[in-house]
Amino acid sequence: MAIPSNNSFSLLGFFLSFVAIIPSLQAHIAVHDDYWREQELQAKENLDKAYNPHPEEVINHYNEHAARILMGFNSTRRGLKGKKKTGLCQATNPIDQCWRCDKNWAKNRKRLADCALGFGRGTTGGKDGEFYVVTDPSDNVLDPKPGTLRYAVIQNRPLWITFGRPMIIRLKQELVISTNDKTIDGRGARVHIAYGAGITIHFARNIIIHDLRIHDIVSSNGGMIRDAEDHCGIRTESDGDGISLFGATNVWIDHLSMYRCFDGLIDVIQGSTAVTISNCHFTDHNDVMLFGASDSYVEDEKMQITVALNRFGKGLVERMPRCRFGFIHVVNNDYTHWIMYAIGGSSHPTIISQGNRFRATSDRITKEVTVRNNVAPQVWKSWDWVSVGDEFLNGAFFTPSGDPNARKKFGADQMLPFHPGRMVPILTAHSGVLECKSGKPC
Repeated sequence: MAIPSNNSFSLLGFFLSFVAIIPSLQAHIAVHDDYWREQELQAKENLDKAYNPHPEEVINHYNEHAARILMGFNSTRRGLKGKKKTGLCQATNPIDQCWRCDKNWAKNRKRLADCALGFGRGTTGGKDGEFYVVTDPSDNVLDPKPGTLRYAVIQNRPLWITFGRPMIIRLKQELVISTNDKTIDGRGARVHIAYGAGITIHFARNIIIHDLRIHDIVSSNGGMIRDAEDHCGIRTESDGDGISLFGATNVWIDHLSMYRCFDGLIDVIQGSTAVTISNCHFTDHNDVMLFGASDSYVEDEKMQITVALNRFGKGLVERMPRCRFGFIHVVNNDYTHWIMYAIGGSSHPTIISQGNRFRATSDRITKEVTVRNNVAPQVWKSWDWVSVGDEFLNGAFFTPSGDPNARKKFGADQMLPFHPGRMVPILTAHSGVLECKSGKPC
């Protein structure tokens, strides 16, 4: 693979000297060249195509699947215990039951592509591409070696990326995914993205990230990074997010274990939509998830995200998530810990909290689940923040606002007979990375 000329490197110091005046909307791009301008235009088209003007249909679709699972749990509690004893499939939620019971999952990996629910439904990643096996954990930012993760993600074709063995990948600079139709599938190998830079999905669509441990991510200095087979670009210092979505659409993040990143664990910003974050386990972090980075970026009105079946565990402080604009469905999650607040927002986001379990700490001033950031009650009282079927423990409480009939609009009654908040420990029992072994249900 060709390496940029010396002239390119001679410009590096010049461009980086002007970092302070580069608009934040450039997402760490020091030089917004023709490649990125074309990518940005395509991303705006993708945003319009992916935006669903009827979000209630997406919520109803999820609720129908969840209700069927909950009905089965209510009628066969003893049967569920029996499954654990006999070693049969332990999939306990509507996403996992789509694929985890197949003992031949390793041969049928692409079945996963049919399983996303929520706003990320229909995300297929690299389903239509070849398999690519990562065998080398090293990272060459400018001239990625075949067999490495960076080499795989810059290819201009669909790929289903797997790993040939357990590995720790220390990224020297952020891993920029700007090409479409990729799956990064860590099943069957203990894969860590750690002790280096994180992952940025930038102006890309149709991406699945599954079964990785992402932790101890640090900010990187920036510089020249290859982000496609035929393009290198100069990037500024990265924030140190575990995963950042910038102008990305149709993204499914599933079964990750994430902790201790320099900035956020997951950021979804600047015209990203059609996203599902599911089955993840988050621990030991301050700012967990940021949806929308600017109160002035109105394009995020089209941001639609499902946060489902995750476990928010020990050592978390705030932003689970923190939202600006957009429509956020927070459903069937287990909130076991927060130090400041769990769900917050500004710029009138719509937040539907449904069938979650919220357990407050013993601190009497942090019992409230919600916070409206830097805005007066007379402003936020019209925002639709709805809680339905949630379970509140140890004094936790949710402050609703907006239309009191909104719960009916979003089909909330479908799960209610099954006490979904109480069932969350079962639904999230296998959050985080899975220990999948070939020849057995995962």
